[in-house]
Amino acid sequence: MEIKSYKDLIVWQKSIDLTIKVYKITNNFPKEEIYGLTSQMRRSSVSIASNIAEGRNRGTRKDFSQFLRISLGSCSELQTQIEIAKRLNLIKNTDYQEVDSLTIEITKMLNVIISKLSYNIE
Repeated sequence: MEIKSYKDLIVWQKSIDLTIKVYKITNNFPKEEIYGLTSQMRRSSVSIASNIAEGRNRGTRKDFSQFLRISLGSCSELQTQIEIAKRLNLIKNTDYQEVDSLTIEITKMLNVIISKLSYNIE
């Protein structure tokens, strides 16, 4: 399958799914977290897909690779934030496992793409 758009990338599609899950989960957080974990988790999740899209349209492999690395950082941020939410009992264990598994899957996919892009650059 030819990749014509960032929307064709499975990693981008999964990142969008992740963002939707994070928004639904954080809807149940206490109101005092609106500017804390709720905001942080939502921004981290949005950043993953956004950087994939922006990097894909930058035009060079090097730029794309750099933006994928930024997405990796956002995945790590989100994993940290969901761990904090779990320890504060703000998130159900099933929701935690679902988001954690998806971030791990996305991280692996990003690493593979970065590796392939780096191999082709050198």
